[in-house]
Amino acid sequence: MTPTVKPSPEVDPMNRSQQSDDLKQTNVFKDKNPECQSGSETEEEPLLQENPRRFVIFPIQYPDIWKMYKQAQASFWTVEEVDLSKDLTHWDNLKPEEKHFISHILAFFAASDGIVNENLVQRFSQEMYSTLINTYIRDLKEREYLFNAIQTMPTVKRKADWALHWINDSKSTFGERIVAFAAVEGIFFSGSFAAIFWLKKRGLMPGLTFSNELISRDEGLHCNFACLLYRYLVKKPSKDRVKDIITKAVSIEQEFLTEALPVDLIGINCCLMKQYIEFVADRLLLDLGLAKVYQAENPFDFMEAISLEGKTNFFEKRVAEYQRFGVMSSTADCEFTLDADF
Repeated sequence: MTPTVKPSPEVDPMNRSQQSDDLKQTNVFKDKNPECQSGSETEEEPLLQENPRRFVIFPIQYPDIWKMYKQAQASFWTVEEVDLSKDLTHWDNLKPEEKHFISHILAFFAASDGIVNENLVQRFSQEMYSTLINTYIRDLKEREYLFNAIQTMPTVKRKADWALHWINDSKSTFGERIVAFAAVEGIFFSGSFAAIFWLKKRGLMPGLTFSNELISRDEGLHCNFACLLYRYLVKKPSKDRVKDIITKAVSIEQEFLTEALPVDLIGINCCLMKQYIEFVADRLLLDLGLAKVYQAENPFDFMEAISLEGKTNFFEKRVAEYQRFGVMSSTADCEFTLDADF
């Protein structure tokens, strides 16, 4: 939703050409027609150059990109792992304005992940969001309204149009598009994630909040992957161009949150949400090697708390930080030795 739109950690950094080939095959940041990239840009960017050895995995030329690919593998999850059995009771007890807020958030999620998948290998978040709407919204007309948010909600359409513009734009450079998709992942989703973590702070809707932990982890990985690719670029956009892309995304996201949150709720309101978006944008600019624009502070203490390691009892519920066993381990971790300390 992302838009990973999502810069995909599924890309294998096998070697210079392998990275290029996988970028094309997964449609990450590129048009479905690879000829849309200019020849001069391809010649200047090592990541975009082809090589006859692209079908050979080893030796790994970009270890840090390979590591992120393995992180994506380790983060595999399915919709069936999320227990929604307690959520409906909590949903029925929410105030009308709270339901309005959360339903708008879910509508954006369900629509935007379809857009994200235009530019990335499909994952499970779109199925999860659609399942959530199907579970909480009993009225068929309202459900249809939310499922068609791109057509029925102008602010969601504006976000979608902005993302689709960068997917289909053959005139922008590879670097500009990486920045744009990092903004989709890092800015367009951040306010919505914060809204659901606000419910978690109140102990509400454990299924929704757990799915949010899983999906926000994935989106964070996608955004980090975009920033990592950006650091490898030889020809980067100008600082002014990067700031222009980021600030435009901030403006669009703030407009969406103004519509989704028309009244103040306890612990969260439109002004605080706007400030949080500016805080997130500043952090993204730092990750891209630029200075802050907004100098904003994080207004939500509960968003600071989510960066801490999950404390969940593993046997009660899978921790969102949990990764598949062995995926991130090296062969050295599995060696047998009689010298280990116990």
